[in-house]
Amino acid sequence: MAVDPKTAESIYEFTVTDIDGNEVCLEKYKGQVVLIVNVASKCGFTKQYAGLEELYQNYKEKGLAILGFPCNQFGSQEPGSEEEIKEFCSLKYNVTFDLFKKIDVNGSNAAPLWVFLKNQQHGFLLDAIKWNFTKFLINREGSFRLSERHDIGELSRLSICRAFRFDSRI
Repeated sequence: MAVDPKTAESIYEFTVTDIDGNEVCLEKYKGQVVLIVNVASKCGFTKQYAGLEELYQNYKEKGLAILGFPCNQFGSQEPGSEEEIKEFCSLKYNVTFDLFKKIDVNGSNAAPLWVFLKNQQHGFLLDAIKWNFTKFLINREGSFRLSERHDIGELSRLSICRAFRFDSRI
């Protein structure tokens, strides 16, 4: 049964499809800090894959998960198939964080998870994601912490610490 993104209380209620076509219940990330990002391979911000991977390597042992969702809605900057996207991310940026099936983040076909994330904004992004590499930081309890549209280098350690609730494991 599909989750209603307007009444869902956390990301753990959603099931998504990974880049290999497997269903993934986001409950598997319970207890982790989760950074959710819409990504694209032919965007001016594509170099952020490197920063995302570095962030993942620095914090994965402390409980950080990064979920990359390819999206082709902004200037057709993710035209490839899932196989092509996976190969690009692996060969060009050595991406080891979790990648998912290409989705829409806006409009009538927007993935339910992304509708939920936008609803958590309380006006920050209004009703639409503006571009690729928009980031949503979720705390260990599955609650929204913040959204960043900036370069990954600007996603400060302070933001990560807040999501970890100043966890001593950092």
